[in-house]
Amino acid sequence: MVIDHIIEMLPDLNKAFFETIYMVGISLLVAVLLGLPLGVILFVTDEGMFLKNKYVNTIVGFLINLIRSIPFIILLVLLIPFTMLIVGKVIGPTAASVSISVAAIPFFARIVETAFREIDKGVIEASISVGATPWMIIKDVLIPEAKSSIIQGVTLTTISLVAYSAMAGVVGGGGIGDLAIRYGYYRYDTVIMFTTVLVLIVLVQLIQLVGDRWAKHADKR
Repeated sequence: MVIDHIIEMLPDLNKAFFETIYMVGISLLVAVLLGLPLGVILFVTDEGMFLKNKYVNTIVGFLINLIRSIPFIILLVLLIPFTMLIVGKVIGPTAASVSISVAAIPFFARIVETAFREIDKGVIEASISVGATPWMIIKDVLIPEAKSSIIQGVTLTTISLVAYSAMAGVVGGGGIGDLAIRYGYYRYDTVIMFTTVLVLIVLVQLIQLVGDRWAKHADKR
């Protein structure tokens, strides 16, 4: 009976799974493309760094902390007008990706900043002493030295995005979270609820496994 029910729901489960992958994929790409530069700015404009700028650092830090301080479920609602402007609709995986991306950018930016802070300052000072330009230091010193930590940050961000995508289901964002809400919660279908939870657990474990191996391979220390 249970197996038959799961088989019957497989098309919906399969669709929800790929919607989740779609949301996570788009949001992760945006987070890396925008969060990495923001993390660099936070680090290089900080006190004692080679591009020290108190005003830029304060403004960027404030905006990042502002977004991070808003609970994601509230952020989803606050960004409805912005989502409508960007994609022309407020439901579905594409619409949900907007809010997830906005939440992911500051999260990843702080991870990148922390990764850079783990670098031995002597390496940075040595680069400055030989006349390396700020761009060269960022490209040839900071990012390569923090590569393993950044990859671990990508892994952590991806797992967080899976959780965000599940929460997006509350407002019709699609994905596994939406399936769990519509069938597992509203229809009191415990089989579907436990199945979706199991799928999420397996997905997170796979992401962590791949991320750990990738970071270990990138770590040349």
